[in-house]
Amino acid sequence: MKTKKVLSVVMASSILMACNQEAEKKETALSYPNTMRDTTVVDEYFGTKVPDPYRWLENDTSAETEAWVKAENKVTFDYLKEIPYRKNINDRLTELWNYEKYSAPFVRGEYTYFYKNDGLQNQSVLYRQKGEEGTPEVFLDPNKFSEDGTTSLAGLSFTEDGSMVAYQMSEGGSDWRKVIVLNAETKEQIEDTLIDVKFSGVSWLNNDGFYYSSYDKPKDGSALSGLTQYHKLFYHKLGTEQSTDELIFGGDITPRRYIGGYVTEDNNYLVISAATSTSGNELYIKDLRKADSKIVNVVDNFENNNSVIHTEGDKIFIKTNLNAPNGRLVTTNIANPSPANWKDLIAETENVLSVGSAGGKFFASYMIDATDRVYQYSLDGKMEKEIELPALGSAGGFGGRMEDTVLYYSFTNYVYPSTIFKYNIADGTSEVYKKSGVKFDPANYESKQVFYTSKDGTKIPMIITHKKGLKLDGTNPTYLYGYGGFNVSLTPSFSTSTIVLLENGGIMAVANLRGGGEYGEKWHTAGTKMNKQNVFDDFIAAAEYLISEKYTSSEKLAVAGGSNGGLLVGATMTQRPNLMKVAFPAVGVLDMLRYNKFTAGAGWAYDYGTAEDSKEMFDYLYGYSPYHNLKEGTEYPATMVTTGDHDDRVVPAHSFKFAAELQHCHAGNNPVLIRIETNAGHGAGKPTDKIIQEQADKWSFMFWNMGYEKLPSASENSEVAEK
Repeated sequence: MKTKKVLSVVMASSILMACNQEAEKKETALSYPNTMRDTTVVDEYFGTKVPDPYRWLENDTSAETEAWVKAENKVTFDYLKEIPYRKNINDRLTELWNYEKYSAPFVRGEYTYFYKNDGLQNQSVLYRQKGEEGTPEVFLDPNKFSEDGTTSLAGLSFTEDGSMVAYQMSEGGSDWRKVIVLNAETKEQIEDTLIDVKFSGVSWLNNDGFYYSSYDKPKDGSALSGLTQYHKLFYHKLGTEQSTDELIFGGDITPRRYIGGYVTEDNNYLVISAATSTSGNELYIKDLRKADSKIVNVVDNFENNNSVIHTEGDKIFIKTNLNAPNGRLVTTNIANPSPANWKDLIAETENVLSVGSAGGKFFASYMIDATDRVYQYSLDGKMEKEIELPALGSAGGFGGRMEDTVLYYSFTNYVYPSTIFKYNIADGTSEVYKKSGVKFDPANYESKQVFYTSKDGTKIPMIITHKKGLKLDGTNPTYLYGYGGFNVSLTPSFSTSTIVLLENGGIMAVANLRGGGEYGEKWHTAGTKMNKQNVFDDFIAAAEYLISEKYTSSEKLAVAGGSNGGLLVGATMTQRPNLMKVAFPAVGVLDMLRYNKFTAGAGWAYDYGTAEDSKEMFDYLYGYSPYHNLKEGTEYPATMVTTGDHDDRVVPAHSFKFAAELQHCHAGNNPVLIRIETNAGHGAGKPTDKIIQEQADKWSFMFWNMGYEKLPSASENSEVAEK
């Protein structure tokens, strides 16, 4: 690929501060910042010249980009503040969010630990108590990490005896972490803070030290957008300098890998996973019982997902989809652990399998049409009982230590607020441990699954949720959400924010598109690379179904998705701009020709392919890349692009460039805005106040652009006053 140089210096004032006041614009149209188009930047792929006029926005540290962000946010927030019920929605969300929230407890040493949020705290606080009846005390309060609540607790790991803990901190939502080690009894810091840790767990080996993963900081570009490609697994011996940490695996000889390592519960083995993408991994094991043991390669390809679930002496239990697209649990021996020697313990079925272990049992969770069924198995593979769940939905948390006698699992669906259950492993009984305190009455709402037909005849499941008795007359405000990628399954979950939609007569629809993992690896690959258009077709067909069945109309339909789902929305709105009234591409992958040039984006190639792979792959990506398929003179739906200035997973340049080109191409009066959250990343660790503000802006923007002068009521949604 050949690239002409970007102009080196552009004065921020000349690029940004003039407003577009073309005579042909109608008086009601917004005036957007006059963003400079640099026509000298042209890439060439297999003989095709591709302009990239907003390449300069990829520089996230420049004064020009900073000025552009401020100018765009001014337009966006000036628009939002004029919506008359924006404050009402914010107040309602604040009221809904203001209830105590608990996590499932876990025991380490003499203490039982749990997370709790009083209601509106920006970050949940980690408490502990002795036993079940002890007095709770604060152990770690992330709200004190920073004044504005944007520094979050991003993971923690205790030693086996609970005497020490290593916890990770994320600043401003970044994937870069710091690791701090404490004496758990005194809460005093033991040694210097580790820095520059990324995409990593922390796994202790006895009390001597721990394994973690990281990259070298990028040499080119900023730490938030520069290419990271040499992931490494290190061992840190407690009390030593980080600079002396031992490189265990990875580095220059394994470029563009995601590498992780963890010690098994019995402290006998180090398990290493190496992946080139977000799907499929090599598997390695090192026997820690022998000082001179070598790292043994168990699986030597990246085509399947493999993980060690449990070890017992020389016996190893592996969850895999090798020769079993829906997954199976196998056993092997450390003496010769290769796949040729694997034996099925829980065989593959027609449903997707995930496995956890606790209390001397395995827990097999099967996904059936995107909802969970859970079964308890003995260690020799005998099915003992099905765990009775309260309804169809999503259950999680079936894992723990082999010494546990109880475990805690959560259950939720779209009308069932997340509830924690206590499960007695010996007798198989469940009881409610913590019920959600959210002010929501499930009896007033219904949630049902439908199957609709996509363009090529494939049946796609979708769950539709709304108030009982809602008239299906094509007038209901509807929010259609999708993802469709990276083997991710959208299973039912309750959202406090969605209450605002439902109680105002709205409909929530979630489609389980190809590219996800709802029906195993075949479903996933049916939405990857040269099959990616299937995902967009599935989403378009979902919208058409909702319209044809009179749930809604194009004038009352919003489409939404984040990350890979942001790509989904971007592709859908460029291919079918008249299908929906409102679009929300969030933290999206929107430049499909350059996504692999930033941070760890190269690892997404399994799902997407890259523009450098072949002319055929370039043509395919160029044919749907949202940034490259915006057309001048087209009326696009009312759009609010959202991103965070510290997003170092899907860098904000995707959203910046897409929004700039959208504003350039758009004809008509629908607002096309970008909302850029400052001191925020891809989403994890975002403080409560920022979440509420963003959700209030989303619902306000949606209802306003669907024509509502005032919020619709749940009982009279078809009789509201419209603009």
